[in-house]
Amino acid sequence: MPPVSTSSLFRTMAMVIWSVTAGMACADQSNMTAIEQWPMFRGDSQHTGMRAGRSPLPRPRLLWRFNTGGTVESSPTVVNGVLYIGTFADHLIALDARSGRELWKFKVAGLVRASPSVVDGIVYFGADDDCFYALHADSGELLWQVKLGEGGEQSSPLVSNGRVYFGAFDHGVYALDSKTGASIWRYQTGGGILSSPGMANGLVLIGSMDKRLHAIATQSGMARWTLTTDDIIFSSPAVAGEIAVIGSQDGSVYAVNLEDGALRWRYATGAAVFSSPAIFDDIVYVGSDDHHVYALNAGDGGLLWRSDLHGRVLGSPAVHAAGVYIGSSDGNLYALQRDSGALAWKFEIGDKVWSSPTIINNVIYVGAHDGYVYALDATVTE
Repeated sequence: MPPVSTSSLFRTMAMVIWSVTAGMACADQSNMTAIEQWPMFRGDSQHTGMRAGRSPLPRPRLLWRFNTGGTVESSPTVVNGVLYIGTFADHLIALDARSGRELWKFKVAGLVRASPSVVDGIVYFGADDDCFYALHADSGELLWQVKLGEGGEQSSPLVSNGRVYFGAFDHGVYALDSKTGASIWRYQTGGGILSSPGMANGLVLIGSMDKRLHAIATQSGMARWTLTTDDIIFSSPAVAGEIAVIGSQDGSVYAVNLEDGALRWRYATGAAVFSSPAIFDDIVYVGSDDHHVYALNAGDGGLLWRSDLHGRVLGSPAVHAAGVYIGSSDGNLYALQRDSGALAWKFEIGDKVWSSPTIINNVIYVGAHDGYVYALDATVTE
């Protein structure tokens, strides 16, 4: 990505990476990795991107694909056999996860890039129409909506203990009542927010285009600490034990202490880190604009392996026992051996895969720039 000035960075990045359409009119779930649900971005409130159990490393077969009518950068959420995903066709869509049959869709007045969250029968998401929405998960009926500042919402919400947390391009981090949408608090950062919040130790953790990782008290909305990087942050934090890990456009992956934000380690990749990390068994997995996926020791940041995916890696990995699954701008979805990074298989889609995969019952779900949502069945046959 070519360098741009600080003053123009927000709009330039929006045009280059996201093709933003803004200014249009409005048209406690905790860690759940042990069961077959994926209720929010990266699977749980700590953004581990991890799925416990048997690994679907055998080459998958196409179970179904669904044409949304627009580019898909949103990542699938799957709850109770229903897949929820956003599309550049200005809709939030619900599909039967097994068949790909459309159940309902909800029209908004802007692109839906971020991943929805589904908790207690409610779907939460934001759009480029400067609004944030809550819908009935069964019907798609509107429960409530909240008007945001200019720029729209691209942060995937986190739902916990009766609150929904998210960031927006108006520089704000929001905490709303999950049932009514009433404001509980709003925290102001110094830049637009594409990062999605993680949660641990009573903190909401979120990156911003002000180059900082912010740690905010969940109850009060007050700042506990910030970590400053050398460039803007689009990546979302992941948590393992007492550390949070996040990428920056400065090309580095950072690990910080949750208690005070002190830097634990920093690892420099070959280019910007837009991808959000996944953490499994004390190993951090993350993609980079240098076309590689990295496996780093969570304790000290040491490199364990890196694999070339032949295109910019903007999506985030899902990790499942022996496998790491991630898309590339070269038009493929990759499965890598978790212990070595060796290629297990790749599935050719033919267009950029910036959506992050979701794994449920050995089925891998992912969206792509060709406008389709894919379901790939990797069930082991004896």
